[in-house]
Amino acid sequence: MESPCRSDYNRISRKFFEVNSHDFSDSALIVVGHGSTLNSESSAPTYKHCDEIRRRRIFLQVLESFWKLEPSICGVTRGVSAGRAFVVPLFISDGYFTQQVIPRELGLCPAGAPEFSRTAIVDGRRITYCEPVGTHSSMTRVILSMANEVVQKHPFPRAPKPSESTLFIAGHGTGNNENSRKSIEIQVELIRAMNRYSNVFPLFMEEEPRIERCYEMALTRHLVIVPFFISDGLHSYEDIPMMLGEPEKNVRERLRLGQPTWPNPSEKRGKLVWYSASIGDEPLIADVILNRVREVCSSEEPTC
Repeated sequence: MESPCRSDYNRISRKFFEVNSHDFSDSALIVVGHGSTLNSESSAPTYKHCDEIRRRRIFLQVLESFWKLEPSICGVTRGVSAGRAFVVPLFISDGYFTQQVIPRELGLCPAGAPEFSRTAIVDGRRITYCEPVGTHSSMTRVILSMANEVVQKHPFPRAPKPSESTLFIAGHGTGNNENSRKSIEIQVELIRAMNRYSNVFPLFMEEEPRIERCYEMALTRHLVIVPFFISDGLHSYEDIPMMLGEPEKNVRERLRLGQPTWPNPSEKRGKLVWYSASIGDEPLIADVILNRVREVCSSEEPTC
């Protein structure tokens, strides 16, 4: 049975499709992920969402590419048979990778150039570069869906209402790029304004407020934490659970056995804590990718 958030999102997504219909049957979609040679699961969300979009038969081609894995960003366009390709970065924030690395690898700007064109002819094909997934307004519904789903799947002794809970959106954070936390802070303000939860806060691994401060920040007994990462890996599976107070030996043993590293809910410091999967695993991300393409295409009318 669909959760209310997901059902509502699907209804809105279908309406968006009807109002903003374009013919992409002669175009290719390229979804760019970061990838990791250290974490085999890092590429899973990219393949998962591409498979879903492929299933819908919207584009002539749907291709995956990665910064750290094959097929590489710079080589993926050679596999495009369509005359036009839309490139969507499956990244959380709009920073170094989306503003410099990916445009350079796609050939949208000379190496070291501070600016790039979002639409250019590369190797005889028209390449249109979209904004990253993580900064799209639809991510609000994705976060709410993840938060609702983890509580409904693991009621104890019952599923608390959002008004009885504090919602935390957890990210990496870094002093090297202010945009790293910006997308999370925007989502916090948007969800807080809805007045669904008792309160909504950001949490970061390497910036304040730190992950472990959630217990003192929450005035409610129930905490719901949604990691704002594209893939479940070292940070979401290991680092954050341990920062939340789960013993390292327990985390390592559960990893070895293929079990969730955070049992939902877990009681820590007098609080009940629900911890969801990373937002990148949410099936609704496929719709966010499509929204990015529709968005840029609508702005380019009548060329689409």
